[in-house]
Amino acid sequence: MPKAGRQASEQLLRLGSVAFIVLVGGKAPGLQASNRRPDDRRVLATAQRRRCRQRSEGVGPGQTRAGARAFFVPLRRFPPCGIQFIMGHTRLENIVDLQKNTANIRNICIVAHVDHGKTTLADSLIANNGIISNRLAGKLRYMDSREDEQLRGITMKSSSISLHFSMDDQEYLINMIDSPGHVDFSSEVSTAVRVCDGAVVVVDVVEGVCPQTQAVLRQAWLENIRPVLVINKIDRLIIELKLTPLEAYIHLQKILEQVNAVTGSLFTSKVLEDRAEMEVTEKPCSDSKSSEHIYDWSAGLEETDDSHLYFAPEQGNVVFGSAIDGWGFRIEQFVQMYSQKMGINAEVLLKTLWGDYYLNTKAKKIMKGAQAKGKKPLFVQLVLENMWSLYEAVVIRRDKEKIDKIVNSLGLTILPRDSRHMDPKVHLNAICTQWLPISHAVLSMICNKLPSPLDIAAERVERLMCVRSRRFDSLPAQTQALKQAFLECKSDETAPVIVFICKMFAVDSKLLPQNKLRPLSQEEIAQRREQARKRHAEKLANQMQKLEQSPPEQTLEISSANTSTRDIQVLEQMDLSTCRQASQHKERFIAFARVYSGTIRKGQKLFVLGPKYDPSEALTKSELFEQRIELGILTVES
Repeated sequence: MPKAGRQASEQLLRLGSVAFIVLVGGKAPGLQASNRRPDDRRVLATAQRRRCRQRSEGVGPGQTRAGARAFFVPLRRFPPCGIQFIMGHTRLENIVDLQKNTANIRNICIVAHVDHGKTTLADSLIANNGIISNRLAGKLRYMDSREDEQLRGITMKSSSISLHFSMDDQEYLINMIDSPGHVDFSSEVSTAVRVCDGAVVVVDVVEGVCPQTQAVLRQAWLENIRPVLVINKIDRLIIELKLTPLEAYIHLQKILEQVNAVTGSLFTSKVLEDRAEMEVTEKPCSDSKSSEHIYDWSAGLEETDDSHLYFAPEQGNVVFGSAIDGWGFRIEQFVQMYSQKMGINAEVLLKTLWGDYYLNTKAKKIMKGAQAKGKKPLFVQLVLENMWSLYEAVVIRRDKEKIDKIVNSLGLTILPRDSRHMDPKVHLNAICTQWLPISHAVLSMICNKLPSPLDIAAERVERLMCVRSRRFDSLPAQTQALKQAFLECKSDETAPVIVFICKMFAVDSKLLPQNKLRPLSQEEIAQRREQARKRHAEKLANQMQKLEQSPPEQTLEISSANTSTRDIQVLEQMDLSTCRQASQHKERFIAFARVYSGTIRKGQKLFVLGPKYDPSEALTKSELFEQRIELGILTVES
């Protein structure tokens, strides 16, 4: 890495960032970037072409042609400590500059039930940065870097990556964590949620709300982070269930009601708990015995506004899409499209595009009561029918004339290799990723609807600072003063360094990026070849001098002595190599952490506070230590 890159990497961990830190005995020896090999894309693309060739020649999946070798995609083993700051065309220095603008940082995690499409959605977001191609999104499973994850096809460990996104002349840095969905790895979800400010909840439109979906919604509620919703796999309604657009709309309404019912139950329980605490703390009146008892049956739900807690497409916190096919949208995108085409006010169309509204073509007005009057809702008429006609033309019927008409009307450019591909999903993916890319819909929703580190709730800060079920008011004044540092999120020299570590684990040091073998460049190979030639020439010159100076009868003895010295040198080199290998096999502790304030630099000394740390006891011990020092100084001076 050049000098500028090293200086930039030392300042990578700024406020609001989520990253892995290598810890050895409480020190941070350095931060390394974990990059995938540049030939990974080529290897998987070759495997995909071979599978397509096998299908065309009548060879099924899992089989090989006669006389051909089985082709296996090599699995990359990446150290879990690597910070994957791989931005495609974005330079590392630009990422460092983005970290200085805290208002444009988003720390999010993707949570869902198992097999609801989290990793496929993550692939689509990563493809938006040019790290992988759109054709490999959903097939590569980029965030599943472990071998057992690739073999089983599920995410088992949380993995993070930083993405760059530009929107409305603003540049955003999105720190994303892909968490597991299986119930056996729920601890990974809790650690991911604890260091994030927002969550992207993915729900399979066919399976609906599953037990782990309820668990992740509850975890996000308890950690006081804001969720957004992605209703995934809508293509299954078209291809598998073969629903009509109206039936699919009714099904989507039921899915939204299920998710909002979980949120409503969490809100109701919170209000009831707060009311119960208020009743316990209230002191009874002095004349309560003589006066009549008046019972208040209201639970306080009527007085509290909970409209911002629920998922509603008109609020912009819901994305409909299919991650495997690469398309997704928010209703704002169709509002912008149809408001100009139909001449309808954008605000009116935004409120009526989702709901029991229909378009009266004769009066040219949007009317209410589509279900009662047997009319098609606006969402069915303007959105779903277009998606159904696209799937029917491309996937089901493969009508070339209708496909060309759709492509020309949308103003898209499709490559001939995609349009002539034998798999219709490739052609569909090429159209959808240009027309309605799911990466743009999800990333724009994240930037607009999820908070930045500056918008962290004070209640969440108090919960992070409290230990052993203590209240924030009972903490010392010096500890309470750190709350302002959490809220300000400054990265200057005066700001205190506050890092919250949510998980630690041990890895073999040989898996660290600095210990991995890397291919040598042409300059390094030439330099090493020149050094080897010089050493060989010096060795020959020394031997010739010894032969000239020594008598002929001692030549045999000298050669034998040289042989013995060579053996000793070889043994010493073997001992050194074994010592180096033994040192490389030591374990290092990796901390998964978030920087809430200040900046972490290489070689910086930090205090590690364990889970049983009590600030009041620590302050008492420090005061006693200072008093002892003062007494000792007084004794010396006297």
